[in-house]
Amino acid sequence: MIVDIDHILYWMDAIRNSDDKSRTLESFWKGQIHSKIWLIDKIISYVPLKSIKIVIHGGWNGVLSSLLFQSNIKVDKITSIDIDPSCEEIANTMNKIEKKERRFQAITCNMVDYDYSFFPDIVINTSCEHIDQETYEKWLKKIPNGSIIVLQSNNYFELDEHVRCSKDLNDFKEQSNIKVIDSSILELSKYNRFMLIGYKNV
Repeated sequence: MIVDIDHILYWMDAIRNSDDKSRTLESFWKGQIHSKIWLIDKIISYVPLKSIKIVIHGGWNGVLSSLLFQSNIKVDKITSIDIDPSCEEIANTMNKIEKKERRFQAITCNMVDYDYSFFPDIVINTSCEHIDQETYEKWLKKIPNGSIIVLQSNNYFELDEHVRCSKDLNDFKEQSNIKVIDSSILELSKYNRFMLIGYKNV
């Protein structure tokens, strides 16, 4: 992956223009970036060769979207969804190049309320530890059959906002209720990050 200067400059604009610069900078913590690069490297083997559409739930400030656009994956469009309204403008700035090309859209929405108006080749949820099991099941049910599902969680129980962490990879598989085709662990300094790739059980 080659991160180009124009994208980096828009990242800097997003940080400068943010009302909470420290919170925005959290998007660039080592663990956050390593988790996103790991995700991209893993899904390359499973994505179609054609240009694809991606929906990201828990898209936060749009860093994963920006990295996906700069990866070797052929991306037609990314829709980034987050419940926090402060993320929308930041994500649009982070991805300003693709926003101008109408290839990126940030939406403020609860993930369980999002209705798919097109078929997404990949649906990503990197915030599984932030939602309870009932919410997760409602979210999963709405994903179109046939979409590749990518899930991430962790065993970092110390944060109050982490309401559904997983003890280990097997625990995460049981919580996730999908047909798993790939599972892996990324060991970070404070916690382990878990990732599953698969499809809905139908």
